[in-house]
Amino acid sequence: MEILAVDHPLVAHKLTTLRDLSTDSPTFRRLADELVTLLAYEATRDVRVTSVTVETPVRPAEGVRLSRPAPLVVPILRAGLGMLDGMTRLLPTAEVGFLGMVRNEGTLQAETYATRLPEDLSGRQCYVLDPMLATGGTLAAAIGLLFDRGARDVTAITLLAAPEGLAVVERAFPPTAPIKVVTAAIDERLDENGYIVPGLGDAGDRLYGTT
Repeated sequence: MEILAVDHPLVAHKLTTLRDLSTDSPTFRRLADELVTLLAYEATRDVRVTSVTVETPVRPAEGVRLSRPAPLVVPILRAGLGMLDGMTRLLPTAEVGFLGMVRNEGTLQAETYATRLPEDLSGRQCYVLDPMLATGGTLAAAIGLLFDRGARDVTAITLLAAPEGLAVVERAFPPTAPIKVVTAAIDERLDENGYIVPGLGDAGDRLYGTT
């Protein structure tokens, strides 16, 4: 599994404001959207392309276009929705699927309550969006589901990751599994409740409120 913590001053600046307890929800949503676009730039370095020739006003030019089948972007509900616009801004031709998953606070295990994905993902590059990679159970379950449907490789984009969660995802798959995790930062640890420390709180609540 490849892990990339993006080292860029704009990423660090936006993440700092997201961590700040005084940042209100509208500002949090806007900055999360901007941050995801920066992370998506790094996450899509290996997106598959096909060579093409186009006519410029001067002469033909060689270039590339995204290959088919189109990449699939998969936000994990509900917090992953706050990352969708930032991702599709960079990949406007991507298709979008949805996974409804929630962490059981008693067992800390992921439970799936909704699935809106193609049954056959053969050959697809998939990009999973989830703000917090904490215990790792949710992301591991999501990746497993995508591979079961034939996905070619999976890249997860997160705002923050915990070492424990990264280790759980890595242990869940063979060493050669084509998985990449792109994150703005790897934090210190998880607390006794399975939350990232220092983290930024509950990303879903900070994006949308507590209702």
